[in-house]
Amino acid sequence: MNTQKLLSEGIGTALLLSIVVGSGIMGETLAQGNTAVALLANSLATGCGLYFLISLLGPISGAHFNPVVSLRAFLRQELSTVLFLGYIAAQVIGGMIGVWIAHLMFELPILQTSLKIRSGLGNWSGECIATFGLLLTIGLGERFARDKIAMLVSCYITSAYW
Repeated sequence: MNTQKLLSEGIGTALLLSIVVGSGIMGETLAQGNTAVALLANSLATGCGLYFLISLLGPISGAHFNPVVSLRAFLRQELSTVLFLGYIAAQVIGGMIGVWIAHLMFELPILQTSLKIRSGLGNWSGECIATFGLLLTIGLGERFARDKIAMLVSCYITSAYW
């Protein structure tokens, strides 16, 4: 059963990252410099992708696809130490594979160094706030609307892009 969970996390994370990165590349290409259109395309593709991934893989692994979500499950004693570490490894490996897949699909160099500097108070505070919102969405969703988790998370992430 753990093999299924780890494969679910790895494959789900790979698919999610290929959607995020691929839709970002495609959005930039199609938007022809219109940042709002590119962001709209990227956020909608990500939200829709998350919905189907969480709906299909959630029953297998919980569909964490994010080490912080797995850390939450570990701290709540929903994952053993071994399974938690396995989830992190599957997510990191899946994430790298997903980015490589997107690069391959768009005929970009598989390994790249980002040209955009992503640091500073704005970026870090934005990431912390978005992660807090994700954990809050999951926590309240589990408590009050368990059957709607996939929709809640995908809608939250889509809105958090903006």
